[in-house]
Amino acid sequence: QVQLVESGGGLVQAGGSLRLSCAASGRTFSTYAMGWFRQAPGKEHEFLAAINGRGLSTAYANSVKGRFTISRDNAKNTVSLQMGSLKSEDTAVYYCAARSGGYYSVSSDYTAYDYWGQGTQVTVSS
Repeated sequence: QVQLVESGGGLVQAGGSLRLSCAASGRTFSTYAMGWFRQAPGKEHEFLAAINGRGLSTAYANSVKGRFTISRDNAKNTVSLQMGSLKSEDTAVYYCAARSGGYYSVSSDYTAYDYWGQGTQVTVSS
């Protein structure tokens, strides 16, 4: 069982930056691939970025590639999402998620993730 708690959301102006963090419980954090997703009102969950358990492989959605960076610190059981050049369309609730057996691989598939945080709101004003 993994519990995830996101933090770092808030209100930011377009063009600005924000860093989201996700703290995970448990002693086997490195065995989980981690992902960030978001959901805007009336829309489906959207994959943003993922990183494998080793921290050596990452994947990004085209919509955020070059603007967002995912990283993890297995010693601290945390995963972060550094977001830059934010746009109004980035406004959404952001979730981190953990996928069992993800030490070597990453996945952009929402259904592949086993544990989810409660989400943190990011609002980008234009």
